[in-house]
Formats: sequence, structure tokens, C-alpha cells
Amino acid sequence: MARIAITDGMAPNAVKHLEDSGHDVVLGFIAKEDLLTGALEGYDAVIIRSATKMSAEIIAANPSLKVIGRAGVGVDNIDLQAAKESGVMVVNAPRASTQSVIELTIGHLLASLRHITSSNRGLRAGLWEKKQMTGTELSGKCLGLIGYGRIAQGVAAVAKVMGMEIHTYDPYLPKRIAKQQGARLHEKVETLFENCTHISIHCNLSDETYHLVNAEMMAKMPNKSRDGIVCGNHIVNCARGGIIDEDDLLTALQSGVVSSAALDVFEVEPVPKDHALIQHENFHGTPHIGAATLEAQARVGIDIADAVMVALSGKEPETIVKA
Repeated sequence: MARIAITDGMAPNAVKHLEDSGHDVVLGFIAKEDLLTGALEGYDAVIIRSATKMSAEIIAANPSLKVIGRAGVGVDNIDLQAAKESGVMVVNAPRASTQSVIELTIGHLLASLRHITSSNRGLRAGLWEKKQMTGTELSGKCLGLIGYGRIAQGVAAVAKVMGMEIHTYDPYLPKRIAKQQGARLHEKVETLFENCTHISIHCNLSDETYHLVNAEMMAKMPNKSRDGIVCGNHIVNCARGGIIDEDDLLTALQSGVVSSAALDVFEVEPVPKDHALIQHENFHGTPHIGAATLEAQARVGIDIADAVMVALSGKEPETIVKA
């Protein structure tokens, strides 16, 4: 039997799954100050989402930990090198939220192009802005996907059915995969922006991708699609905050270089109330809800519970994350 802390919540079926397997499970958020003073000492594993940060200092302060489980995909809130040096295995659950993020991404694209959120705001204010809300279609447009993993490939499949041409930039993607799926693989991110009026982000946050989408890149977008329509430039991010330079994005919206932006993730979360970007009329956002569906929560809980239990048994799970 192992003692497992769950700090950021978990679906009841997953908690029961751990308990039925004989483990002692304790749920409850733990503040950073308490983590730094050894609040996890005595626990064999901790399961976190994005709220809990497992820094090198926190890992060192809790030497009994054998496993850190990330209930989701991104592990930028875990110091992987520190975990490795401390002999702590890190596992995640990369598949559980795939469909949920795919659908949210498509939802944000559609909401941007058809002015769904701004139309709703107008109606609530008593306005009937029918003439002002003429939008554009996805069909006939070039969609640029930064990163081409499971989620991006799912977005591409839906977008192709809707008539979009798929482009991608992913320096780690074998060329055969892009070719098999009918996507144009760009060797440079610059040419992706030059060819695409619609950009969606699907990569991890790293030193390589931090502020990858900036004023220089956005200025390269063509504004006019190959079907001859001046459709504007549109950006969606349901991946990780920090990949977009939010100050540059606001400037691009103000100048008209970017026609719409939709973000589910932000560089600082929760977003400050006075953040100028979220007040712009051509911006809409959601509070990091990519994985927030009942189906995804059920899947991610079971997936990470299984991975943690495999790790605690001394075996190497399929979803181990290495530094």
C-alpha cells in the first residue's frame, strides 16, 4: 500500500480506483509555503494538475516522494531535472484530454470567424448588429498548426472535413507523417506564418517555443486567403501560455495586423482583471478549460492513477516523462 496525495482534485471514479487497489489517498490543495516545508513528506506519490508547482526546492523538501503524476499533458510545472536527480519518476496522462482540446480549438476558430462572442455581447446590450457581424468561412483557408502531435492531427482532421488546407511546423515530426496526412510540413516557422491566415498552437512551452509567436511572426501573415477573400488573420492557443507574446498580440489586434485572437491559456494564470488583452473587442478567451469535460476528467483520472500505480510497483509506465 502506498500513500498518495492528490492536490488539484480528481474525478471520484479515479480516487475510488486508487483506493480499491489498496492505496491510502488524501485529497486537498497544499499551498506552496507548506510544500516547501515538507507537507508531502511521508507520501510515496503526489498527483497534480497545473495549479501545483513541483520545483526543485519542493522536490528536495519532500524526499519520501517516489512518483509525481501529472493529470494531463504539460509538465512545465515540474522540474524534470530535479526529479531525475532525486530519483523521482514523473508520469503524465497525454491522451485523456485529446478530444476535448480538439473540440475546444475548433470551437474557438468558429467563434472567432463568425463573431459569436461579440454578437452575444451586443444582444445582451440590446443591440441588433446584423450588418456589422459578417464573418468568413473556414473552407478554403490555410490553417497553420505549430506542433503536429495527437491534438494537432485531430484538429487537422476536422479542419480538412471543413475544407481547410493544412500546414504545420514541427521540427521533430517525421516527414512521412505529414505526407501521409496530407499536411504541408514547413522547415521554418516563418514560412508557416507567410502562408496561413489561421494559426493554432499545439506545442509544449520550452526555451525554444517561449514567445515563438511574436510581432515579427504575426506581421508575416497574409490577411488574404487563396480563395481571394480578405479574411483577416486569426490566432488560437489551447496549448500553453507563454508561447504567444501577449503584449505583441494586443498590439497586433489594435493595429489590425491580427483580426481575432482566442486563448484558453495565458502566460500568467489566473489572468489579472486589468489585463488589456482580454478587454479588446476582437479577443475572446476561456479560463484554461481545454481538458474540462466530464469525459476527459474521467479518462485522465484513470490514466494517471494507472500510471502512478505502475510506477510505484517498480515498473516503467508507457507515459513516463524523462528530463
